[in-house]
Order: sequence, then structure tokens, then C-alpha cells
Amino acid sequence: MKRVILSGGGTGGHIYPAVAVAEALKRKHKDKVEILFVGAEGKMEMEKIPALGYDIVGLPVAGLQRRLDLKNLLVPFKVVSSAMRARKVIRDFSADIAVGFGGYASAPVLWAAQQMGVPTVIQEQNSYAGLTNKLLSRSAKRICVAYDDMERFFAADKIIKTGNPLRGTFSRTKSKSSEALAYYSLREDLPTLLVVGGSLGTRTLNEMMKRWVEQLDGQPSPIQIIWQTGKFYEKEMRAFFEQHKVENIWQGAFIDRMDYAYEVADAVISRSGACTVSELCLVGKPTIFVPSPNVAEDHQTKNAMALVERDAALMVRDAEAAAKAMAVAQELLSDKERLAQLSRNISSLGIADAAERVVRQIEKEW
Repeated sequence: MKRVILSGGGTGGHIYPAVAVAEALKRKHKDKVEILFVGAEGKMEMEKIPALGYDIVGLPVAGLQRRLDLKNLLVPFKVVSSAMRARKVIRDFSADIAVGFGGYASAPVLWAAQQMGVPTVIQEQNSYAGLTNKLLSRSAKRICVAYDDMERFFAADKIIKTGNPLRGTFSRTKSKSSEALAYYSLREDLPTLLVVGGSLGTRTLNEMMKRWVEQLDGQPSPIQIIWQTGKFYEKEMRAFFEQHKVENIWQGAFIDRMDYAYEVADAVISRSGACTVSELCLVGKPTIFVPSPNVAEDHQTKNAMALVERDAALMVRDAEAAAKAMAVAQELLSDKERLAQLSRNISSLGIADAAERVVRQIEKEW
């Protein structure tokens, strides 16, 4: 029986790659592997992971606030306490290996494992490595990455390009099924744009869509749009849309059938979180990225630029999105040759078996 600790959290971008690897481990090794997640107390992983049927231990670790805050004075004490608890967790679990996916909790867990002689593997989702992973990489055995040119951050002989592990199945479709079109009440003869801002939503993309709808002044939209507003803005955006009824726009807080949405979309406007970028590479959709400016080290811009520099996507800055992004999308949707070119280029970057690739690296060290 192999015992594996998976640690990472704070956001879905750290949690779900770890879950994807856990699922791949279970598929391959069934009852011959035992998995324990380690997260940060009070963070979303403490609810999401048990709901998926996995055990998780929480540590009191916390990150520094980006503004002056008295809470920052407690951080060193929480780090020391978390490292001590992490050692106990590793010892009690008899871990054969610890795998870190970024986020608060992975730092004390991987540091403790390295001090105890337990091999560690790191999975870095973004094109610009986070501080935690850069520090921990010095004693890690292997570093799984999703982008090229990561030698800027890690020792070249430790890097393995695996892609970002994703849950679910994502594949490129060449045609739009009648079922998918009907699900969103769309026509076959109009180009379709998917505007997606994540489960909570994105203020910038919602403001962009509000401006677009207001400019239509009650006329039907010349392009079809699937507009996912997000849970946080659901009430506000529903009220707006009821006052500005426009044909050819589907609007909702959630997208339950993301497979249908990707299938019918001719182009996408999206944020550029690591897992979102990886999904879009797999489905091969021409994409206009609007990176969030409110993330550590501006990593969403760097993720987007990694594709823009390979002519695999377009990018509009957050501050310019409300005024420019829909015009860019409309121009793109009118150019079939450009759509096909972007689709080919972004598809070439997709790695469908990323979770299995990470598992192979884990197996080499346990």
C-alpha cells in the first residue's frame, strides 16, 4: 500500500488539479494506494474535498495580506505551528510521498516532508511560478509544469512538462449538435460567443456585456451569446437583463452543460486562470483572454501572453475590456480563416492526459 499526501488549496485552481491526480491514482492503483489531502483551515478545500469522498486534514497556516494588516503579525506563528502539525500528519500517515499543488497549506507540508526525508513532487499550474513552489523546488525531486520556458524558475533537470491535470473530459468538436443548440435556444446560422467569468462571476465581463446590451438598444444581437454571469452577480445581472430584453443572448449564473457551451461556441471571452487556459487548449476554441489584475504576480496576464506569443489566443487588458473586447470578438467571429488559425494553434498546446503524466512522476519517486 502506497500512501500519498496531496496538498494545495485556497482556490479551485489549486484544489481541482490535486483532485484530478487523486482520481488518476485511484483509477490506476485502486485499493493499493491511500490518499490524504492537507489543506488550510477555513479555506474552500475543507468543504470541497470531503464532499468528493476524500479525507483531509486542515492546518492553521495563512498567507500575508497585501495591505497593512495586524493579521500579518500572526503569520509567522501560524507557519511554525503548521509545520509542526504537518510533521505529525506525515509521521502518523506514514507518507511515502508528498505532492504540492500550490496554495497556503502546501508550504509547511512539503517543507516538513523534505526535512523528514520524504520525497516531494511539485505541480505548478501557471506560466509564472508562485513563490511557494519556487522556494520548495530546491529540495523537490520533480517539478511538473504546464508551460515551456520554466527554467527561469526551476532547475532544468527537475522539470517535466505534464500539463495541468483537469477533472472531466474535454475534447475538440467539429460540428454543433442539434441537442447543444437547443439547450441554449441558439440558431445554427449565427456565430456564437461564449462569455464566461467563473463560478462567482467577473465584474469586468459583466460590465462589458451590459454595455453591449445597452448599445443594441432593444435590437437583436448580431451574434449569439452565452453569457455566464456568476453566482456573486446573479441577482444584479438578472434584474438588468429583465429590463433590457435582447434576442440571441442566453444569460445565466451557471453553465451546467459546459460541454454543450464549448461545442456551440465559435469563440470565447474568458479570464486566464491556469486550469481555464488548459481547458480551452483541449477544446481548441479561439479565445480572447481578459486577465484578472487582482491575482498574485499578475500571473493571469503571463498565462495569456504565453499563448498570445504563440499566436494561439488574443488578449484585451482588463481596464480596456468593457470598451473594446466585444468589438474584438465581433471582428474575430467575422473572419473564418483567423478563427481556424487560432483554433489550430491553441489545440496544439493541449495535453489531455496531464493527470496520468503527473501520476507517472509520483510513481518514480515513491
